[in-house]
Amino acid sequence: VQVEESGGGLVQSGGSLRLSCAASLSSGVIFSIGDMRWYRQAPGKQRDEVAMIASNGDSIYAASVKGRFVISRDNAKKTVYLQMNNLKTEDTAVYYCKFDRLVSSRGPRYDSWGQGIQVTVSS
Repeated sequence: VQVEESGGGLVQSGGSLRLSCAASLSSGVIFSIGDMRWYRQAPGKQRDEVAMIASNGDSIYAASVKGRFVISRDNAKKTVYLQMNNLKTEDTAVYYCKFDRLVSSRGPRYDSWGQGIQVTVSS
């Protein structure tokens, strides 16, 4: 399973960015994906969960981003998004996506992680 994030970069405080994360197979078909999650890890800190969206569309957020970030998914595209608004310098981190359970023609896959993408918020 290939998991690829995109959309990171440098933005000023108060700005917005939209992250995307797509799952794919080099051969075979992905039938479904369960919970999809975004994490982030700042330098010298542990990796923390930012948001989660379940297969039924229910979502939860870390307190630090609630009201500013929105997680969404496109099941047909096997993609999860993270819309980040009103960004703050403390949001600077490497962001990772994770798919908890992926069902494909090659069998199930658990805990599929992306490689991480840098988000930097300047003051």
